[in-house]
Amino acid sequence: MRKASLYWLASALLVGAGCKTSSPASTPVSDAKAAAPVMASKPFTMYPKTKKTEHIDTYHGFQVPDPYRWLEADTAQEVADWVKAQNEVTFDYLARIPFRGQIKERLTKLWNYPKYGAPFKEGDYYYFYKNDGLQNQAVLYRQKGLNGAPEVFLDPNKLSSDGTTSLGSVAFSKDAKYAVYTTSTGGSDWRDAYVLDVATGQKLSDELHWIKFSGTSWHKDGFFYSRYDEPTKGSKLANKNEYHKVYYHKIGTPQSQDQLIWEDREHPLRLLFASTTQDERYLILTASEGTSNNSLYVKDLTKANSPILPLVESFDKEYGVVENIGDQLVVLTNQGAPKYKLIQIDLKKPQPAHWKTLVPETGHVLNYATLVGGRLILNYMKDAATLVRVHDTAGKWLHDVQLPTIGTAGGFGGKKEDKTVFYTFTSYTYPSAIYQYEVAANKSTLFRKAEVDVDMDAYETRQIFYTSKDGTRVPMFITHKKGLQLNGNNPTYLYAYGGFNSSQTPGFSISRMLWLENGGVLAIANIRGGGEYGEAWHKAGMTPNKQNVFDDFIAAAEYLVNQKYTSSQKLAIAGGSNGGLLIGAVANQRPDLFKVALPAVGVMDMLRFHKFTIGWAWVPEYGSSDDAAQFQNLRQFSPVHNIKEGVQYPATLVTTADHDDRVVPAHSFKYIATLQEKAAPGNPYLIRVDVKAGHGAGKSTADQIAEATDIWSFTYFNMGVHPFGAQEQQ
Repeated sequence: MRKASLYWLASALLVGAGCKTSSPASTPVSDAKAAAPVMASKPFTMYPKTKKTEHIDTYHGFQVPDPYRWLEADTAQEVADWVKAQNEVTFDYLARIPFRGQIKERLTKLWNYPKYGAPFKEGDYYYFYKNDGLQNQAVLYRQKGLNGAPEVFLDPNKLSSDGTTSLGSVAFSKDAKYAVYTTSTGGSDWRDAYVLDVATGQKLSDELHWIKFSGTSWHKDGFFYSRYDEPTKGSKLANKNEYHKVYYHKIGTPQSQDQLIWEDREHPLRLLFASTTQDERYLILTASEGTSNNSLYVKDLTKANSPILPLVESFDKEYGVVENIGDQLVVLTNQGAPKYKLIQIDLKKPQPAHWKTLVPETGHVLNYATLVGGRLILNYMKDAATLVRVHDTAGKWLHDVQLPTIGTAGGFGGKKEDKTVFYTFTSYTYPSAIYQYEVAANKSTLFRKAEVDVDMDAYETRQIFYTSKDGTRVPMFITHKKGLQLNGNNPTYLYAYGGFNSSQTPGFSISRMLWLENGGVLAIANIRGGGEYGEAWHKAGMTPNKQNVFDDFIAAAEYLVNQKYTSSQKLAIAGGSNGGLLIGAVANQRPDLFKVALPAVGVMDMLRFHKFTIGWAWVPEYGSSDDAAQFQNLRQFSPVHNIKEGVQYPATLVTTADHDDRVVPAHSFKYIATLQEKAAPGNPYLIRVDVKAGHGAGKSTADQIAEATDIWSFTYFNMGVHPFGAQEQQ
């Protein structure tokens, strides 16, 4: 599958992403002007005083003040005190919103329905994830056969009392005798690994630590994984990650005896990944210097002391091994194919001159491929929606898989010999469903669907195309209730990401259904920087072209206003991680266009992002302030550095977390401190800092509901809108 090991680098927290249940509110949204008097009667608390220092950095002859540099010391007591003070102000403000309790009650009801993952087969059992409704973490079950009685195999809710320890990956040995699973505490990217005896469910003595950006891949009685050296005390959440290494762990031995397989002492900032083919014949090794492009190596595990054979040593394209067919590797690549193709590499003649094109590039982006049941199943993206095509192992097209509607399909994974596999399907108004797929017969059967108490026929999704500043045609999905009046007065939530080759495809969300059922408009813009149209679309939003991303987003907002979906007084904008950067940048550039800004876990200091944890891997995407030309580009849009004195910015609620060790919270700290200092009064500029939480992955259900409650409450309140109709606000 294409570069799956690197996608964590580009992942973003979709605010309130998920699924939902229960019936929609029947009363449309209205202008409840009573919101303003509530705050007027209880004056807004002043922001906490934030210390300023005289720190100045010099970049290529330019002096840049950094008065809030001290907020980067995330473990310092004075920073902890500052966070506590900011949270007190924020939660005091949120507590005064009269309908906040109603929103939480409604979201809790919506969230409370069973959610299932697609089954996968290991040994005699089918395994699947299930959340009963409000469990903090999904539980891994197993059953014999598809009709067997389910039993709990691994319950992460028992790993911590507050639901903040989550499962990462789970991998089974080839004989299905053992399973290795990883856990994350408090949302951190650091992982611990443990091993279970599958038959008894008992945990063995194996315990591994300091794993990061890694899967686990079995070979015989052990597995390969990647890790860093143990960080110095107090630095594990912020310090730069260097010297990634691949190890082999043998079951029953301490981690100190693990065998070092691969390292690169000359290049400390490279990421090294390892995986094995299903037959455990080959070890596949990749190295990356960022979030795109990689080198590729292979080692024959059937031969003692076999060398690591380089197949590609440059870092200018992407190469992802799908599987092997004997001594032939099927590889997904964008080498000579910006929208990706499948090639076949004969390991007896591995030189590029002997590579064979198996499935050539098409007009659609090839996301990934799997090899199951003697077929290659190819997952494409056509205008940001899924298209699935089936080929034989010689590359010949056989047929397409018929999908329910326009949306996103994922899965089709399994063993090479499996005749039946499963896939999931979802869209904005199509709750996640699981389909059983008979490979030879090309037959899909609904296996399980989410039982949500919502009339999905009441909503519609349209895909429109609008024109950006430079004339580029950009797609956008717009979802709302049928019969929506285009009167320029509809509360509208505009979301985008715009980076790292990550595509925003249709998906169902619990949280966003609260917005839709109350008459809101949901708009998802597929702006440049993503992967919706291949590498060219991605590069059009990379350094030095990042301004295209902001222009595309601003043009999406202008389209929504000009077409009278909404107005600037009813438009909220949101994005997470790289999307948080997006929101910070466009709020600075067009503060008049938006009423509410919701930047989540954003990359806000573009001059220093590469100094923390894995930030250096984003330099190919953004550029670096260490380079004179790139510095000039970065300083033009860096959110922290472009807040102007005396300008009224949109009502802003920044969200971050104290254990975010991917985009460290100092980004958000420095951004909100600057905004509170410089922005003109009139709108609130607040930060909400989660504790014992990270970049978003593994966040407990309780925390998701609490955060969604506050985001929607803040948004409605600052639009002067009551989400449950025109009611007197007490």
